[in-house]
Amino acid sequence: MISRFTTWISKLFSNFSQKKTMKLGIYGPPNSGKTTLANKICQDWLGQNLGSVSPIAHETREVQIKESLSIKSKDGRELVFNLVDTPGIATRIDFEDFLKAGMSEGKAKKRAREATKGVIDAIKWLDEMDTVLVVLDATSDPYSQVNITIIGNLAARNIPVLVVANKTDLRKSNLKKVQAAFPQYEVIGISAKYGKNVDELYETLFKLANR
Repeated sequence: MISRFTTWISKLFSNFSQKKTMKLGIYGPPNSGKTTLANKICQDWLGQNLGSVSPIAHETREVQIKESLSIKSKDGRELVFNLVDTPGIATRIDFEDFLKAGMSEGKAKKRAREATKGVIDAIKWLDEMDTVLVVLDATSDPYSQVNITIIGNLAARNIPVLVVANKTDLRKSNLKKVQAAFPQYEVIGISAKYGKNVDELYETLFKLANR
């Protein structure tokens, strides 16, 4: 069952190929801190959040967009983009995992259906991205099938990528391991929750935008 679902996900990555508008996408596995980072960016520059967060996986199950978001560099340059926060990419979504988190069976099955649709929608949006932040949990093994699948498909599309190793405030975080896993990309360690090193992320976005 898992192998069939994995094959299905891989096919979806290759089926959508129409470029549309200038967008900065936030991709990554569930609970890596994508929406926390999106909220931090929106709070810094707009004074508002983009979405809700939860310790339970797949809290974000729909693509969320903040249009015409403007940030400024230290030297006064301005960068305007549409920020796209996507649902966590997963090769396996089982409603029983939500049962273990304390949900009722009905809510667990509904969340699993919505999460599966969210993965499909995130993949549909992939070809529309001009630049992507791949947000990974720096406390987890970076060599996961999901991470490699995301990075591989971005590389195939030649989309500029910044790997964001999140949760560096936690003792188990290992930035060097994330860097070793994806040496072809710049990797920046941050804590989206506490805003650690996010200013450096903003400066790096200006470099990516010029590629």
